[in-house]
Amino acid sequence: MTVLDTTPAAVLVLAIGVLVTTGVYLLLERSLTRVLIGFILLGNGINLLLLVAGGRAGGAPILGTTPLWRMSDPLVQAMILTAIVITLGLTAFVLAMAYRSWQLHGHDEVQDDVEDRRIARLAAKNEPSFEDADAVESGETLDEEAAATRDETDDDIGGGTGNETGRGAT
Repeated sequence: MTVLDTTPAAVLVLAIGVLVTTGVYLLLERSLTRVLIGFILLGNGINLLLLVAGGRAGGAPILGTTPLWRMSDPLVQAMILTAIVITLGLTAFVLAMAYRSWQLHGHDEVQDDVEDRRIARLAAKNEPSFEDADAVESGETLDEEAAATRDETDDDIGGGTGNETGRGAT
């Protein structure tokens, strides 16, 4: 019966799935308020996932007060507290962005970037968005190209002009 003790309830697993799925769906929206709600739902879903992954509840994780096999895992609690703080900071940041967008534009929708539009037009034409110098073939093999290319380590050691120290000609 130890399998049933560590198996999470189906309701918790379903709640995790619904929170994470809804959160990810809302993150993909253009409205910053929906993105904000998506962050909150996703954060709560992940917190619940960490809680369920930590196993069943146990005693205080202090040696001497609780037997080892009955202690709860303190790492899960620390991770959830950290996730709550991160979610709160991210929520405050997105809320400030949405408020500023509302002040400037009267709405909180994220607009397309000009560069994104240019790349989308080039993709529709099936053209590269950059010039690739290596795409043009010269007909030479790599060995021939390597021999023709100047290598800065080819200088003779000690066979220079005698001006290696930078003092000038004497």
